[in-house]
Amino acid sequence: MNPRRKKRLTVVTSIVTGVAVVIGLSLYALSTNIDLFYTPSEIVHGKEDTGEKPVVGQRIRVGGLVVAGSVDRDQESLNVSFNLIDTGPMITVKYDGILPDLFREGQGIVAQGILVSPTVLEASEVLAKHDEEYMPKEIADKVGKHHQKPTY
Repeated sequence: MNPRRKKRLTVVTSIVTGVAVVIGLSLYALSTNIDLFYTPSEIVHGKEDTGEKPVVGQRIRVGGLVVAGSVDRDQESLNVSFNLIDTGPMITVKYDGILPDLFREGQGIVAQGILVSPTVLEASEVLAKHDEEYMPKEIADKVGKHHQKPTY
């Protein structure tokens, strides 16, 4: 191999290696910022297919039904805590802010926040579904026939 080809090969190999390292580091950095969706059962027992459980301090989204009688509002601030359930264990969601107008007991919600203990989520955002008929597919699959429409 002549010196000119050897130099070209070294340059091309260096460029390809550099691009691969940059892509790898970018994907690794992005993977820590992904908000994964869990149900209360998956938070406690892990996902069915992989057994993966969220770790304390991880930013996640959790969806489920608000347990009737579990909403506890602080009279002096906007702090509120409530329990979420699908078909298994419950988790507690703590939120400091104004809840959506459609938030009610027995209704499906999605909360986004940081897991502060294995069964407690410190929410930064709470989203309520828009009517009684709609339910996210993941929640509907978990709740199934156990879901009852709230009575008003």
